[in-house]
Amino acid sequence: NTHLCRTQIGNFSTAVSGDGPIIVACTQEAPLFVEKSHEIDPEQLITYTNIREKAAWSNQGDKSLAKIKALIHEATLDAPMANSLSMKSNGSLLIYGSAEQTLAAAKQVSDRLSVTCIFKSDDENPSQPPRLMDIPIFSGKLNSIEGHLGAFNVAVDDYATVQVSSRTNFALGKKNKQVMLEFDLILDLSNGTPFVPGHQKRDGYFHIESNDSLAIQRALFDLTDLVGEFEKPRYIKYDKNSCVHSRSSQIGCMRCIDACPTSAIIPSKDEVEVNPYICAGCGNCASVCPTGAVSYQLPAGNFIFDRVKTLTETFHGSGGENAILLVHDTSYGEDMISAIAHVNQEKNWGLPANVIPFALNEITQIGFDFLSVALALGIQKIKLLASPHKLKEMDSLQSQMELMNTAMSGLGYGSDRVSVIDSIDPNEIANLLFEDTSDSIIVPGDFAPMGTKRSLINLALKHLHDHAPEQISILPLSKGAPFGKIDVDTSNCTLCLSCVGACPTGALKDNPEKPEFTFTETACVQCGLCQTICPESVISLVPRFNFREDARSAVIVKEEKPFQCIKCGDPFGVESSVNQMVEKLRNHSMYSDGSALERIKMCPDCRITEQFDDPKTPMASGDRPEIRTTDDYLKEREGLRAKAEENKKNLGLDVKD
Repeated sequence: NTHLCRTQIGNFSTAVSGDGPIIVACTQEAPLFVEKSHEIDPEQLITYTNIREKAAWSNQGDKSLAKIKALIHEATLDAPMANSLSMKSNGSLLIYGSAEQTLAAAKQVSDRLSVTCIFKSDDENPSQPPRLMDIPIFSGKLNSIEGHLGAFNVAVDDYATVQVSSRTNFALGKKNKQVMLEFDLILDLSNGTPFVPGHQKRDGYFHIESNDSLAIQRALFDLTDLVGEFEKPRYIKYDKNSCVHSRSSQIGCMRCIDACPTSAIIPSKDEVEVNPYICAGCGNCASVCPTGAVSYQLPAGNFIFDRVKTLTETFHGSGGENAILLVHDTSYGEDMISAIAHVNQEKNWGLPANVIPFALNEITQIGFDFLSVALALGIQKIKLLASPHKLKEMDSLQSQMELMNTAMSGLGYGSDRVSVIDSIDPNEIANLLFEDTSDSIIVPGDFAPMGTKRSLINLALKHLHDHAPEQISILPLSKGAPFGKIDVDTSNCTLCLSCVGACPTGALKDNPEKPEFTFTETACVQCGLCQTICPESVISLVPRFNFREDARSAVIVKEEKPFQCIKCGDPFGVESSVNQMVEKLRNHSMYSDGSALERIKMCPDCRITEQFDDPKTPMASGDRPEIRTTDDYLKEREGLRAKAEENKKNLGLDVKD
């Protein structure tokens, strides 16, 4: 079809009337197709993919068949739906700022929203009271704001009502120290520091500079639409069992908490708590999480890995070469790709035939796992198309990119396999994409990207190492990297196994049969809990990539013989530790008699028995009385009777009448 949306619309109608799902390789006329399909069969499943701007409209359009096949094949995949949550707003709006501006803004929306004005108690330019007091007006100083759209809690200091007798300026009643108020929406015109972190991402909260009239009008327009019940995706899924934040009140990993721009993630005992109402879906937390305890759910599961696997397999299977993945979001990125396709220049317009666009909700949702898997599947380079306005939000992703480039550079693939394009000029972006080349070719892997985040990374790195230009074994990393080993000063380690109990990933394990513990390097995320909790301070972290086979196996860190109980012979404790204790306590006053030292060499059961048997112990009692039976009492009675008879006889009292 060449004119499906016009002269060939009948072909579309025929397809909708048939059985099976339909893929339309055009997104520009999607509204027309949706309308037409609803007239014929509202239940028909139709998927849309943009072939024109992403492949055909290019000066390499005639070479883009492999990419077109890959994009169409990708469109056949069923994306799992993310869970959602509801937020309800009844339209109660707080406007906070100077008296003049709050009143002016309130009058514009008071017929559509339930407005309350609080002008700053330190307002130096109080305005004249309005002729008609049809809006609640108060004075005060906002102290804090918590909550989200439909459920904001506002703490106000110096809260006071406006007197009805106000004439030239607002006269105030009695001030209250702190009052808690509830609102659905907030317009902050105070010109101060925003009351919530990441305020641009907090639904229902608008922080606007008071001198920006256009922004104020835009905010008022948006506020009037925020009444009713709204569905919001639950962007993040949290698995507490995989989290390495804390153990036994000792802090380990803080990556997701530090990365969240809206403070939607906070510590909660040995776990973290994710507030889905505040979460803005940037995905920074999922990007930096070393274990996958925090995972991005739009789309859910490993769907993005299924997509990149489908794209690479189809592209390479159709003769495509030197694939470059252009990762972009669904707003700025889609607009920029469309603009590139409309570039009016003699050459280098549209996307090159080897550049495969890859749309995500946010480009910051991907991390080292995605980057490594994509490269291992044969993507030669990854370009991240970023909005210049969001560069400050990309610190977490930048750290993942640097880590990936470090690994690729160490393996001989070059240090620019992953990079950001932040230009706002479509011509410049097109030229950058057309001029990009790769020196060494990455051999595409044929593995299935399935499993946990850690297993995916290990799988991808193994493939990249096996086919690397430089077969290095160890690659040192900078401090804070989520890969590496631990160094243990075994001479001072007492094998208390506190580190084993604290390790949340199972990298450290003990042996229930004898005193030893092992370490598996691929399972270590360098959270530092073992280092923090070690009572002897003999553990240090060594960030690195270890590509050797021994990194995947449990290696014995320290082992010793168990001490044999001197009384029963059962093994207990560690021989060196028991001997060390005996030596240190030998000259102590409480162990001067020798028997106390001997008890240290006994197992717990024998030690207790020995303590109770010791006559000097305060817990000792007298000899146990002999058990007496009925026969004993009868014999005793007979003996007493015989003795009495004998005494009577001796005294002459046994005379008979």
